[in-house]
Amino acid sequence: MATIKDIAHLAGVSSASVSRILNNDLTLNVPQETRQRVIDAANQLGYNKKRKKKIIETVMTIGIIQWLSPVQETEDPYYLSIRQGVEEFCFQNKIGIKRVFQTDIDYLNHLDHIQGLVCIGKYSQQDIEQFKRICPNIIFLDMNIEPIHECCIILDFKNAIKKAMDYLTIKHTAIAYLGGKEYINEQLYPDPRKQYFEKYCLENDIKYTILEEQFSIEAGFNMTNELIMNNQLPTAIFAASDPIAIGALRALKEHHIKVPEDISLMGFDNIETTNYTDPPLTTIFAPTFDMGYMGARHLFDAYNRHENLSPIKILMPCFLIERESCK
Repeated sequence: MATIKDIAHLAGVSSASVSRILNNDLTLNVPQETRQRVIDAANQLGYNKKRKKKIIETVMTIGIIQWLSPVQETEDPYYLSIRQGVEEFCFQNKIGIKRVFQTDIDYLNHLDHIQGLVCIGKYSQQDIEQFKRICPNIIFLDMNIEPIHECCIILDFKNAIKKAMDYLTIKHTAIAYLGGKEYINEQLYPDPRKQYFEKYCLENDIKYTILEEQFSIEAGFNMTNELIMNNQLPTAIFAASDPIAIGALRALKEHHIKVPEDISLMGFDNIETTNYTDPPLTTIFAPTFDMGYMGARHLFDAYNRHENLSPIKILMPCFLIERESCK
């Protein structure tokens, strides 16, 4: 049987912190990421806290499918933040949760007796049909379904890229795009950020370079090194995620290239770490937590109306956060 000490070792925190987090001690001042790491560790180890029997009446149960593995989710906080938004709404409204990762064995078998289903990430049409057989009251988060035949919530990447590029091109005429690749059944899923970036550069006579690898710090580091080694470093870099931008910042520092004096650097997401990089990172705020919260709310409202969600696409706006990594 798993113990508090086992959870503390797996989550990388003290046993006292684990105990307080699992007992929902709101006076404990730790980041939300740490709380989630402890909860995930407890679930992974199958920890059952001894407690007095208490009947908690739930109004409904929502299933959550996360398309990444737990390890991948921790490496890029983008999808973790979406899931946390879903779970926060459920917690506030006494909604039961059945959470699975698509990488789990027989993950669909754990989604019985649910009244709503949140699908986070990218899925094939075959996946979608399977999900609908489990629960017709379904919503997809961060997947652009075209043509619209299901309810989905996505970010307004078109205007987000325009804001980023309008800002950068005030002073820069050569910009590199560092992105990541995502796949559905080994088929590349096109990133609209790259498409809008390239379109903007072509329409405005901006010299550009595009590199794509993974949405990770390591990938950002490697791609920036590639630009430097090939003498292709421009005067500005736009990274499609903050982890990529953080990796790029590290590579630039190792080569004694100053940010923003020698090069401007912009990320995308506005994760908490960007406030504490050196220099703090200019980025595009992506309302991922709000996306998850809104998705759960739409399912809840439909359930209360005794309806299933109708096919509709919801666009959420992104915002420029100016810090010190751009000039």
